[in-house]
Amino acid sequence: MAKKRSSHQQKTIVNRRARFDYTINDTFIVGLVLTGAETKALRFGQGQLTGSYVTVKDNQLLLVNCLISGTKGIPIAEQEQTRSRNLLAKRREINHLIQAKVQGLTIIPLELLTNGRYIKLKIATAKGKKNYDKRQTLKARSEQRQIDNALKSRS
Repeated sequence: MAKKRSSHQQKTIVNRRARFDYTINDTFIVGLVLTGAETKALRFGQGQLTGSYVTVKDNQLLLVNCLISGTKGIPIAEQEQTRSRNLLAKRREINHLIQAKVQGLTIIPLELLTNGRYIKLKIATAKGKKNYDKRQTLKARSEQRQIDNALKSRS
């Protein structure tokens, strides 16, 4: 039996501010508990991770402040768009993340993966950058861009 091809393009939702605001340490891929409308909206790219974070409550991981907005055909109530969502992970991963939280690290979502059958979330333990660290990152990026442009123009 042939595989079913979807008519829409798979979208990946990325938290672009995460790598700028934080120094990333360990990454994990965890599952999400979603409703059917939320799943469909995420497959169409109607999600936003900017400003969201992961917290631990009663030995469970919760994704807080993640926006999943519906479209015309996918109704999602306004109060349901930013609700806290449970994350599914193995017990040893949860214990590792709890230890990271105790050490003062933040758990941030990096990317929503919608390519396979299940929707997964890539999360990471991270440490917040100071303003001077952010300036150094911008400077290094700018220098690398100039080097790449110079090499490209020589070829």
